[in-house]
Amino acid sequence: MRHGKKFNHLGRTASHRKAMLSNMAKSLLEHKRISTTLAKAKELRKYIEPLITKAKEDTTHNRRIAFGYLKNKEAIKLLFGEVVEKVGNRPGGYTRIIKTGFRLGDNAEMCIIELVDYNELLLKDDQPTKKSGRRRSRRGSGKSSDTSDVPVAEEVKEEEETPKAKKKAKGPAAEEKSEDVTDSATDTPEAATDEGADKDAPDAAADKDADKKDDDKKSE
Repeated sequence: MRHGKKFNHLGRTASHRKAMLSNMAKSLLEHKRISTTLAKAKELRKYIEPLITKAKEDTTHNRRIAFGYLKNKEAIKLLFGEVVEKVGNRPGGYTRIIKTGFRLGDNAEMCIIELVDYNELLLKDDQPTKKSGRRRSRRGSGKSSDTSDVPVAEEVKEEEETPKAKKKAKGPAAEEKSEDVTDSATDTPEAATDEGADKDAPDAAADKDADKKDDDKKSE
């Protein structure tokens, strides 16, 4: 009875299953990716990832443990040499399973299992693209730099010239205002005398009339 045995037996005896997984692990280390059924790939992942973790510490004991699983000296050299150098900084998750559809005939679900750090296409896609902060204009770089300097210089010249022009403009206007002020000042006394003469004129006429009346009375 298989009470409490939760792993997938894959329809094989224990010896057959161990030999198959050992052979698949050796092929994966050699070719970096293999195509198989999804059930076998999931069992292979649980089989080889602990061996890669042990290979990070290169000791005689760990080499003997890995050799007990792989049964191949060339696979051990690859595991403790090339593979560890490539995936040594990764904390886990050394393999990736990519589903590829269903097999004709028995309709088994197929997939590709591969070592993560050896797929350069996916590694390029994972890297974020850097965006440049500069905005590109349609004009050429040389022309834009030359043309950008000219308007600035012209604006500076205009700013320098405008205060002088304002001063020049203020000069004649100020002179005209001063002339108007002097004219008004000269005109005011005359106007005052005229007004005084106008005010005194009725009084003189009244005195003359009074004198005439007195003369008439005396003559009578």
